[in-house]
Amino acid sequence: MVTKRVNILSNIDWLTVALYIIVMICGWLSICGAASDVDATQLLSMSTRPGKQLLWMVCALGLASFIMLITKDFVEKYSYLIYALSILLLIVTIFIAEDTKGSRSWIDFGGFKIQPAEFTKFTTALALARFVDTNKLDLSKWSSLLKSAVLIMVPLLLIICQKETGTAIVFLAFFLVLYREGMTGNLLLIGFCMVLFFILGIKYSDVTFANQVFSVGVWLVLSMVQIITTILVWMYSKERRITAITFYINICGMVLGMSVSMLIYPFDVTILQIILISVVILLLIFRGLMDMARQYFFIALFAICSVGYLYSVDYVFEKVLEPHQQVRINVILGLEDDPYGAGYNVNQSKIAIGSGGFSGKGFMKGTQTKLKYVPEQDTDFIFCTVGEEQGFLGSAFVLILYLGLLLRLVHLAELQTSQYCRIYGYSVACILFFHVFVNIGMVLGITPVIGIPLPFFSYGGSSLWGFTILLFLFLRMDSERTAR
Repeated sequence: MVTKRVNILSNIDWLTVALYIIVMICGWLSICGAASDVDATQLLSMSTRPGKQLLWMVCALGLASFIMLITKDFVEKYSYLIYALSILLLIVTIFIAEDTKGSRSWIDFGGFKIQPAEFTKFTTALALARFVDTNKLDLSKWSSLLKSAVLIMVPLLLIICQKETGTAIVFLAFFLVLYREGMTGNLLLIGFCMVLFFILGIKYSDVTFANQVFSVGVWLVLSMVQIITTILVWMYSKERRITAITFYINICGMVLGMSVSMLIYPFDVTILQIILISVVILLLIFRGLMDMARQYFFIALFAICSVGYLYSVDYVFEKVLEPHQQVRINVILGLEDDPYGAGYNVNQSKIAIGSGGFSGKGFMKGTQTKLKYVPEQDTDFIFCTVGEEQGFLGSAFVLILYLGLLLRLVHLAELQTSQYCRIYGYSVACILFFHVFVNIGMVLGITPVIGIPLPFFSYGGSSLWGFTILLFLFLRMDSERTAR
């Protein structure tokens, strides 16, 4: 046992551990700065949030030490069981959890609350790694991809049932892992296009060019469909003649129609674009039947679905989304100014960060956060405390810490000799990246406010412990690689 411990201590990646501890300490200092009515003498008191967070940090370090005693073979062997137990806990949570700010995701154990969804991230990562590795799946095939996607979608849907949409969206980060393991990039392209088309369709739906009769939003999306379709034909078609015909119909036809409408006679250019796209679709289907080439059918299907998606955006926005979700999207896109409603948190956060200037106001001297002008200033909006108290320099330092941690994790993941460990390592990196990007983005007003914590930084025991388990399970796996 002594030899084993020595090996673990000598083979653990101490750089990652150091970054983890530094980020956690910076988070605790920010929680201290955001705590209202707490002076320096009360920071260690268990009746205050800084005191509670410090206790959770100590427990997190103990939890990390315990994880380092568990072997990689043990974790791999029971990956499915751990995943199944976490799914069962999610189901139970839906029925027994009390309503907390509109969600039913917290279980109360005699005054101590935990959020099972936070721990499901590492259990899903374990199950996904085991499933892909054991079955030697070729993720470029749709059948293998769909089987893997089931493991991701089950907890995602259960968490949505708990009305924790923000936490559920984090599970989409696993598709970046699947892309690393061979999933076609077309799926990521489709996801990107869905977001881009939605934003363009909503933001510019009521905007028109001077003396024109068509919507700029519809024209932009249809133009993107024509451009992307032409690029896909160029990439996947072996016949240059088909590429040239597609280019002339899509691009030249669109430019010619726009020129006529702007310079000679105004008309609805979007009708012409739909006709041109329809002609290209028929051409692709015909060539697909003649050559028995599936890529033509996929490109045609992309064009059909894109146009259908465009004209369903308004319906989804008006009929499917909740009113508060509509307001949040409108505020993010600049279509609505709601500084005292949905946009209040982001507006106050921007004020706090801007007031920090280059070097900040100093530790525990922030006014926006200290006086609670920023709601959730020590959880979801903890980064604005850094901006106000430490300014640009402190914010840049925190971002560099996260960048260093993420790059280190990707580097370690690439060094793994086992596909199981590599997939799990990339899962850790992708989940942390998603949290950091979205959390800091919503604080700055560039991503929607979905309510997810900043890893190792935000106040809360469940998130801190969940991220700690996620990280140190990978460090334990990596320590066995270096030992071998």
